[in-house]
Amino acid sequence: MSGTWPNLQFDYRGAHVLVTGGSNGIGAGIAAAYRAAGAEVVITGTRPRAADYEGDLSAYRYLQLELTDDAQIQAVADALPRLDILINNAGCNFAVRGESIPEWFDKSVQANLLSPYHLAHACHDKLARSALPGGASVIGMASMTSYFGVESVPGYGAAKAGIVQMTKTLALAWARDGIRVNAVAPGFIRSNMMQHFEATPEMRDPVLARTPLKRMGDPADIAGAVLFLTSAAASFVTGQTLPVDGGYSVVG
Repeated sequence: MSGTWPNLQFDYRGAHVLVTGGSNGIGAGIAAAYRAAGAEVVITGTRPRAADYEGDLSAYRYLQLELTDDAQIQAVADALPRLDILINNAGCNFAVRGESIPEWFDKSVQANLLSPYHLAHACHDKLARSALPGGASVIGMASMTSYFGVESVPGYGAAKAGIVQMTKTLALAWARDGIRVNAVAPGFIRSNMMQHFEATPEMRDPVLARTPLKRMGDPADIAGAVLFLTSAAASFVTGQTLPVDGGYSVVG
């Protein structure tokens, strides 16, 4: 998906964007959409080099980032000559390891809540110098687990609920610096990570039955919401978390 839509076009020429976890999945969709709109895009991934991934990432500057490595977080921020938009997309869960075990609960909270905060904090001064129409933006990645309990990922769910609250708090604190802070909460989005889910009827069918639009989302569905929230069209929007879930979260 190139990040284009048949009745809509974004213009991000001159904008500098950082998309963490931009090497695949939702992050790749967001990065491609900004690139198609003319932005200069930096992406991160956990592997040492962009060439270590199967996809062609040559359109982007690539930086390695382990979410649990504070030194790498600061190094990524320091490596950016300027920044207008930070997309805190990267995340992970430790369901296989068992997040009910305190060690893995802690790691999940660190990866999905503390690390996005640390990166946003490290990038604050560069964002505050942005002259982007509508203001600089930070976008966090919430989740359906921000709203619903999921027994297998208590740390991930707690962190994603924290993203919603952190979005509100940073929006208040950073408005004076011209930085808007919002988040999106993806529903069930088609990606490599979701292939097993999509191919397993007993997992997929109850979700589709609950979803009013009766389909899974695509990365472009998230990218469209993100590009809107960072655009001048959303210049009066801050502190909000937008569910992009086909209506899943509104069903009682």
